[in-house]
Amino acid sequence: MKLSELIIPGAVIPELEATDRNGVIRELVESLRDHAVFDPDDEEKIVQAAVARERQGSTGFGKGVAVPHVKHKGVKRMAATIGRSSRGVDFAALDRAPVYTIVLLLSPADDAEGHLGAMEKIFRHLQRDSFRRFLRQAESREAIVELINESDDVQSE
Repeated sequence: MKLSELIIPGAVIPELEATDRNGVIRELVESLRDHAVFDPDDEEKIVQAAVARERQGSTGFGKGVAVPHVKHKGVKRMAATIGRSSRGVDFAALDRAPVYTIVLLLSPADDAEGHLGAMEKIFRHLQRDSFRRFLRQAESREAIVELINESDDVQSE
């Protein structure tokens, strides 16, 4: 599995409008609504499930990045998107620093193994300083998608 197979290019948000954690989660879930990832009637339930997951423990792992994720029965297929905030968002990250890059992962409730594999793939990319730095600097959807494709190539070497 490649990161580019998880990320829905049309759902990538190069500059988030939301300025708080819950608003960012809502904006990212909304960005996936029109890409057949879930039934639009389940949107609010998925937002609430992702916010509830954050209350259990922040997905802001530090270094300016957060990876909110949720398994939900309303999700039809695993998918992810990326949102970027040049202002930074308080995600209650482990290092207490603002988060500038948010990767949202949605998975079907019955695919725990696939969810873990996707999380591992996302974290493998985000562990690289250069990937995080370039993501933070990317100012367009196209630049973010291109970076993901290039990063997949590096990961496969």
